[in-house]
Amino acid sequence: MTDDTDRQALSGDDLQTWATLATVLEWLPAALDAQLLRDADITHFEYGILFALADALDRTLRMSVLAAYANSSLSRLSRAVARLEQRGWVHRRPDPSDGRYTLATLTEEGREKCTQVTPGHVETVRRLVLDPLTPTQKKQLREISRRILRSIREDGEWSGSPTTAP
Repeated sequence: MTDDTDRQALSGDDLQTWATLATVLEWLPAALDAQLLRDADITHFEYGILFALADALDRTLRMSVLAAYANSSLSRLSRAVARLEQRGWVHRRPDPSDGRYTLATLTEEGREKCTQVTPGHVETVRRLVLDPLTPTQKKQLREISRRILRSIREDGEWSGSPTTAP
C-alpha cells in the first residue's frame, strides 16, 4: 500500500517530465511575444486575435466566440481588441441579429498587418518548436498535446480551421 505522501509528491521521471513541460509552458509564450513585439509591436495574444478574425467568415466573429477561441475572459479580450481597434486593425459593432452581442471585424489594414506578421511568426514557431523535432516526434507531440487538452477540457480542441492555428 502506498503512503499518501508518495501520491502527493512528484519524483523521478514524473518530476522531470513535469518540470520540463512547465518550463516550456513558461518560456515559449515569452519567446513568441518577444519576436512579435520586436517585429510588429504586438503580443502573441493580439496576433491570435488577428489570426482568428482573418480565418473567420467575413473576417468577423462574436466577441464571446473570440474569447472562447483565446481561452480568455471577455474583459481581457475587450482590452486587447481595444488596442487593436486604436490601431485601425479591428472594428467592433453590435451584432445586427442580436444586439446583446458584439461583433469584432478585421479591417483591411488588420488583414494586411496579419499577412505581414505571419511569416516571422511562422519562422519562430518552426525554429523553436517544429524544426528540433523529427516527423515522428511531431506526431507524438500532437497526440500528447491532444490528450492533455482533453484532460483539461472535454472538447480538447481549438475550434478554428483544422489545417491552421495561430
